[in-house]
This record gives sequence, structure tokens and C-alpha cells, in this order.
Amino acid sequence: MRFPSLTLAAAGAALLAPAALPAAATALPATALPPRERLVAGGEGAVSAADLLARTGTCTELSKGRYRTDADGPATVPVCGTRDAVFWKADMDIDCDGRPTTHCNSSTDPMFAAITAFQQSDGRQLSAETLPYVVVPAPSSRWDYRAYGVRGGSVVAVVHGDRVQYAVVGDTGPSDLIGEASYATAAGLGIDPDPQVGGVPSDVTYIVFRDSRVSPIEDHAAAVTEGERLARLFVTGD
Repeated sequence: MRFPSLTLAAAGAALLAPAALPAAATALPATALPPRERLVAGGEGAVSAADLLARTGTCTELSKGRYRTDADGPATVPVCGTRDAVFWKADMDIDCDGRPTTHCNSSTDPMFAAITAFQQSDGRQLSAETLPYVVVPAPSSRWDYRAYGVRGGSVVAVVHGDRVQYAVVGDTGPSDLIGEASYATAAGLGIDPDPQVGGVPSDVTYIVFRDSRVSPIEDHAAAVTEGERLARLFVTGD
């Protein structure tokens, strides 16, 4: 998880701060991605991005205040919700934290931290490179995700353009920032997943389904199956 400074934070797990996104980020073509990312680069699920975005077109604000997308930016992003989900529209910063891998390590990411807020069933840290996961803000008086049926392993539909990527809640971040997801989530949406220069500056919608959970958290196939089911219920209002 990343904090808005380049120094290690002492509270809880020692985690690092985010770099601001570049003014524009270029999505990698699916053919340029590693084999696993090519599998998910076309998006997942039978529920269209358009249907999910239509359902999130109206915001009933749950947060008592708004979030910044970058440490030096204005606070403009509310957390919205229905009885079935919480959602927000923000940028996407790349979280490469967790278990070191080929593309996520201290050499590829100067702000790399080998820890995530939630762990696999075998006790190991999550792999940002291989597991699509989303970062939620740490609990605060502004908004406490735990009070809305959200926890580690909660199922998330992430929407960008006409693509949908199912993921899980896998990490927590600064209490005043929002808009971050793992290397694998970005790759699955066709977004450049490079932890230093990747991401996109806007137009990513994160939909977390309340009271959902994938166990074990690292079972991405289960997240897709459950995500498709919950997304269908969400868009129909059932």
C-alpha cells in the first residue's frame, strides 16, 4: 500500500507512499502483455461495462467527506452506495506491493513494500502481479469500509472504458486517498500496469459488492464467478 510520502509508515504494517500519476498513461495492447495478462485483457463477465456504469450513474454519498486521488490533488471523490454495493469513480494508481515477482519488486518499483493488508490462505502476501485486487482507504471518520460489509476478499467489479475486470479487496491505503489497484487488475483492463509510469488519471469505476467474500482470497476464478452473479443482481436491482 502506498502513502503520500516516500518514507516508511510505522502505523500497522510498514507501507509506502504513491507517486502521482503521469498526465497521460498509455494502455498496453493485449499482445504486449505477459501470457496471463493476455488471458484477461479482453475483460470478463457477461454483464456489460455500460450496464454497470448506468447503475452507478446516481450517487447516494456514504462517505462523510471526499477523497483525493493523489496526495497533492483536490478532494473530489465521494464513496457512493446502494443496498448491494459501494462504489466510486477515480483514477487508477498501480499497487505492486506484496509478494515479490518478476514485474513487482524493489527494482521495478522504488516504493515497493513486500506486504499487503490481507494475506493468502497459506499465510503468504498477495501477488499484485498475478492477482487482480483493489485497494480501499484505511478506516477513518470520513468512511469506514468495514461498516458497509466490505472486507479482505470482498468481490469488486472494476470498469474502464468497455472492459470489466473482476477482482477482490486485497489491500488498504491512506485514509484520505482513493483509486488504486494491483498490477494484474490494470493489465486485465488494458491499462499500462507499470508501477512507475502506468495507470490512468481518471474514468475508472470501482464497484465493491457488500457482504461478499471469496475464500481463499487468491482464487481468482471464484471471484469471477461470484462477480458475474453479483453484477447481474446489481444491474437488475434484484
